Amino acid sequence: MSIGKLSKKDRHKKLIEKLKGDPFLTDEELMQMFNVSIQTIRLDRLELGIPELRERIKNVAEKSYSKVRTIGGTEIVGELVDIDLGKKGISILETDESMAFLKTSVVRGHNIYAQAESLAIAVIDADVALTGVANVKYKDLVKAGEKLIAKAEVIRKRGNKYFVHVFTYVGQKQVFRGKFILVSIEQNNREEI
Repeated sequence: MSIGKLSKKDRHKKLIEKLKGDPFLTDEELMQMFNVSIQTIRLDRLELGIPELRERIKNVAEKSYSKVRTIGGTEIVGELVDIDLGKKGISILETDESMAFLKTSVVRGHNIYAQAESLAIAVIDADVALTGVANVKYKDLVKAGEKLIAKAEVIRKRGNKYFVHVFTYVGQKQVFRGKFILVSIEQNNREEI
């Protein structure tokens, strides 16, 4: 969706709006939206004091990681960018060649699953949680270099069991679906599984 030619002032206003709505837009995506060069987008960001994508993700992630109780921040696969503990969360995983099969550049399934499972565990409002059951479906292939956006939602809680759905997207296309039953465990009682 390309925006027609705008004055610099109007482009700056729209750029701020776009990044407020989706702080994870890349410079390349913005370049296409505004139909300008990558240098123009970078100069606009610089003039407006808007940091580059990695810095924007880091700023959002720092606020999110402090809320997680079940696992350490470094154990989450991808960047945790939003979390409402006990309800929902979002993480982003930038894939690369090291995650893919050499011959095809298709990202290995365990990388996609790891992002989904770690996000599902992270959204649980408990001290310790483990995956009891996972029902997963890989819906489309992912190529190295594509950005995975995983969205988790706690559907319900029954006793010490949490039912969490995770949907992973590349752009608007769903590439993975996971339904997890996670079990909250008291650290001194391992027989609750």
